[in-house]
Amino acid sequence: MAELVDALDSKSSSFESVGSIPTQGTNTTQPTTMKQKVPKPKIFACSQSLELAENIAKSYGCELGKSKKNIFSDGEFQVAFEESIRGRRIFIIGSTFPPSDNLMEMLLMIDAAKRASARHITAVMPYFGWARQDRKDKPRVPIAAKMVANLLQAAGATRIITMDLHADQIQGFFEKPVDHLYASTIFLPAIKSLNLSDITVASPDMGGSKRAYAYSKFLESEVVVCYKQRLKANVISHMELIGNVEGRNVILVDDMIDTAGTLTKAADLMMEKGAKSVRAICTHPVLSGEAYKRIEKSKLEELIISDTIPLKKEISKIKVVSCAPLFADIMHKVQGNESISGQFLM
Repeated sequence: MAELVDALDSKSSSFESVGSIPTQGTNTTQPTTMKQKVPKPKIFACSQSLELAENIAKSYGCELGKSKKNIFSDGEFQVAFEESIRGRRIFIIGSTFPPSDNLMEMLLMIDAAKRASARHITAVMPYFGWARQDRKDKPRVPIAAKMVANLLQAAGATRIITMDLHADQIQGFFEKPVDHLYASTIFLPAIKSLNLSDITVASPDMGGSKRAYAYSKFLESEVVVCYKQRLKANVISHMELIGNVEGRNVILVDDMIDTAGTLTKAADLMMEKGAKSVRAICTHPVLSGEAYKRIEKSKLEELIISDTIPLKKEISKIKVVSCAPLFADIMHKVQGNESISGQFLM
């Protein structure tokens, strides 16, 4: 009998109450509600985002699920879940920054979950890779962001959670629900904590002007924009500043920082134009090529980033603000069928 009670207690702990179902009371005229019991979700990590996934699971209030990745001698790899996920909602956490193995691992995890009879498969992609290829900007090129969306859906993803897409319209590439989060939720408190006066929000290029205006509206600050021309990808031939930064504390805002060429050039230009200080806020720290050297040598006072992509090394100018609590909270609301709009500061 004791073993039976323990088994029932164990089974009960695998479920949680979500939402409510109205029922008609038998002895009263008022309807009562009954909580719906659903299996508790499980959180798993792709290998490239293991540290972030552990932090998200900790903020969520559960342990990370058990999975493994076997790598063959030729570089091919296989993923496997080490515990049952039948009938459950699972969250698979993995940013899809290059190399393409990171995207492939996410696809294999989704496929494995589908074949293991998971009830819902949510791909949590803090950084959605290949997003810069969101349109045909010249003849005979792919629209990689659309292709990635198709691959995720074909693999079996039933929902996508991501943050600061390079272009908002990428959400339209999916036929499944997409929860698009904004890093402003974590960055605006960080800006407030600096206690700066005479703030001016800046965009390092014309494409980011909408984001800069959104931040400036919340901070009640001025806005300036940099206009740049490129010789080719990651190579700037010319940059001009639209607006006045003299005597201002400038905060550059962008969704990602790759080689840091645009950002550091913009910072140096603004200091030449009389700015008091220049800081930058970037959601996704791709930081490839000579990025770290450029940041160290630039006139940037501070670079504030999130942890959607792990840093290759630490330098004094870079400060990391974790997005784990934000993702954990959104995952709770998704599991509980609750609105997430209250999480958006702008």
